[in-house]
Amino acid sequence: MTSADLTDLIGDNIASFPLASPRIPEPEGNARSSYRTIWISDVHLGTKGCNAELLIDFLDNVDSETMYLVGDIIDGWRLKKKFYWPAAHNDIVWRIMKRARRGTRVVYIPGNHDEMFRQFTGMNFGGIEIRRAAFHDTADGRRLMVLHGDEFDAVMLSHRWLAFVGDHAYHLMMNCNQAVNRVRRWLGKPYWSLSKAAKHKVKNAVEFIGKYEEVVARAAGERGVDGVVCGHIHTAEFRMFDHHGKSIEYWNDGDWVEGCNALVEHHDGRMEILHWPEEMKRRLADAAPADAATDEQAREAA
Repeated sequence: MTSADLTDLIGDNIASFPLASPRIPEPEGNARSSYRTIWISDVHLGTKGCNAELLIDFLDNVDSETMYLVGDIIDGWRLKKKFYWPAAHNDIVWRIMKRARRGTRVVYIPGNHDEMFRQFTGMNFGGIEIRRAAFHDTADGRRLMVLHGDEFDAVMLSHRWLAFVGDHAYHLMMNCNQAVNRVRRWLGKPYWSLSKAAKHKVKNAVEFIGKYEEVVARAAGERGVDGVVCGHIHTAEFRMFDHHGKSIEYWNDGDWVEGCNALVEHHDGRMEILHWPEEMKRRLADAAPADAATDEQAREAA
């Protein structure tokens, strides 16, 4: 399957979404956390490593005025090798398209894994704006550069073949990650990222992440903005860097393969990284006392 074939295939599917029905309907009338802006990236639809169920839960429990899709939403590299598109991945695209139709501004910045969509930069599909990069003004007046971040990856720039080899090894790790979490679910334990834990234990990975963050923050400083939001390295993070005496914010919104993170801006401009498995656990814990009280009332009434 060529890049053009893949683009045509996905393009045809996107065009049909307004007429399609999701496998899991979006709940109506449920309370949602409201944010001014949401950033998500590295969903990798089209791979078995995508934590689609967690992302569906996220989309069903949050809302925003603007949503940035910061690259690698669809994994064209894997889809070229083997087409994999379960119903849950269709549900995610359906929810994002529906968001755009009901008035949320959705900006899609393709990454290296979905680079086939970069040829459509400047165009609008179903209310979704496609951009190579974007600039975002927060509610409290800060200006942030938004881009996927592969532009600053030395491996991507100098040794593209090595990036493909690394991608293969990464997906082997994702298969192990899935097996570990199947056992954890059977034991009644929450989601845990094997690959994320391994990454933080490997010295070279830690050094690469630190260097990458510095390079991206410096690029933001050179462009005169207050900070940068990116993805690409699957590591949610906030750091402050100094660039010629000016403080530069570095935000990475993580991914939906390992950490299942999102970056959000509250309505007052405050920024926060959400770790969704923890948010789900907290929500279930908060609901437990209410459910217990309801059961007690039912027993008393009987």
